[in-house]
Amino acid sequence: MPVASQPPLASDRRRVWSWAFYDWANSAFATVVLAGFFPLLFQDYWNASVTAEAANLRLGWTNAAASLVIAVTAPFLGAVADRAGAHKRLLFLFALCGMLATALLGSVPGGEWLAASLLFVCATVGFLGSNLLYDSLLVYVAPPSRWHTVSGLGFGLGYLGGGLLYLGCVAAALQPQLFGFSDSTAAALSAFVVTALWWALFSLPLLLWVPEPEPLAGGNEPAWRQAITQLRITMRMLPDYRPVALFLLAYWLYIDGVGTVIRMAVAYGRALGFERSHLILALLLVQFVGFPAAVAFGYLGARIGARRGIYIGLGVYILVCSWGAFIRSPWEFFAIAVLIGLVQGGVQALSRSLYAQLIPAEKSGQFFGFYNLMGKFAALIGPPLFGLFGAWFGDARYSMLALILLFVAGGLLLARVPEQPGQSHPRP
Repeated sequence: MPVASQPPLASDRRRVWSWAFYDWANSAFATVVLAGFFPLLFQDYWNASVTAEAANLRLGWTNAAASLVIAVTAPFLGAVADRAGAHKRLLFLFALCGMLATALLGSVPGGEWLAASLLFVCATVGFLGSNLLYDSLLVYVAPPSRWHTVSGLGFGLGYLGGGLLYLGCVAAALQPQLFGFSDSTAAALSAFVVTALWWALFSLPLLLWVPEPEPLAGGNEPAWRQAITQLRITMRMLPDYRPVALFLLAYWLYIDGVGTVIRMAVAYGRALGFERSHLILALLLVQFVGFPAAVAFGYLGARIGARRGIYIGLGVYILVCSWGAFIRSPWEFFAIAVLIGLVQGGVQALSRSLYAQLIPAEKSGQFFGFYNLMGKFAALIGPPLFGLFGAWFGDARYSMLALILLFVAGGLLLARVPEQPGQSHPRP
């Protein structure tokens, strides 16, 4: 088998910051569209003629369709990027699709839920596909000794950028006349266009100053055929990449807990009777606390090791779940939001950089495809378990305790994963 060329180790600050600013760019979509305005408009504007339960069912299927597309294609997409040396080109192909679909959401008339759903699926696939390729570029923009800090920088900028744009969009929706809009719905629809422009503008540094990796050496076949062949080989050999397999299983469990907290926090707060304004403020707290915390976790991982840093984050999540089962007042909800903001980005950032240490750098695309595949399937256990505990015990508060099981199980498996780079190569 031909030996792949080694990726260039670019420690240049401009390349690092250009790469990290893509997190600033696309996190606007995650915050403003995914978590913020699309769910609200989908129910109140595009599904105003049906019940809330019917609207939520349609939203659930829409999210599932987008996640399924990426979950199925992620490893193949990464393998093609490796074989063709097309990480950046494919990244911007998916990003442009996401930007265009996001902007078009702002023009969908009220009641047209199907059109909104189709555009949302296209936008989300563009966002998730470009993010997969963005993650895989980490190994090309900095030497291994800096992966933890660079990954933390990316997540930190993402929290700050997404939070700033979300704050501006919320202000426009609450006071539309001050911003020149006729009503809050018009302001909310314009948020999609603004998000697309933000995403496009701050993607330019990556386009201009992050180098395209060299393609893997191969035959004369098209890249997609080589990718299929390589993917089959890797799938057969994946059990021999023991540290990678262990990490992916551990990651699947604990990131499911992290994702469930993100997905269910607003619903849990509403179930406890907290006002919507309190929930919006809590989301903003997570964003702005998450900026310095994610950066700090990157430095912490470089000092004490990524696994220990992740353990600190998981310990805080266990505390949050324990406390969350007994909260009574809004200030406790805000305090929990601060705690989550302190560790959420850190767990995500150190997981990405620890995984980068374990995989063959020249196959980062396809291996980050598996990483993103596990991330997409990470909603299989947490949300159902969250709901079942509340139903079994007759009180939504017990739902929080269910997530402790995921954090503990993931942490126990993580203990068996080494942190040294190069450990993932198959045994001869």
